[in-house]
Amino acid sequence: MTKPALDAYQPLFDKIADGIREAGAFSEPEQWQFHWNHAYTKDEWLDQLPTHGTLTQLTPGKLSKILDGVGAAIDAMGGSLNMPYTTVAVTAKRISTD
Repeated sequence: MTKPALDAYQPLFDKIADGIREAGAFSEPEQWQFHWNHAYTKDEWLDQLPTHGTLTQLTPGKLSKILDGVGAAIDAMGGSLNMPYTTVAVTAKRISTD
């Protein structure tokens, strides 16, 4: 079984919480997660896709082939796709120093 992608970011969230604790002027940090979805049209997704990961390093010809294939796959799914996202926030209340 694979781990959720969000687990890869947990060390970063822990480091942020540790920094808040070290500052000493805040309550115990809390981590919040908000799950949401966004429906993309084919054109919206194809506009965004070249900005992702290793696709930014491809030659125009190779990128074009990938975008054509992804576009065809989205068309086969009805012309749009639903992408799940998770937003994570690490929060703490400032403690009065009076």
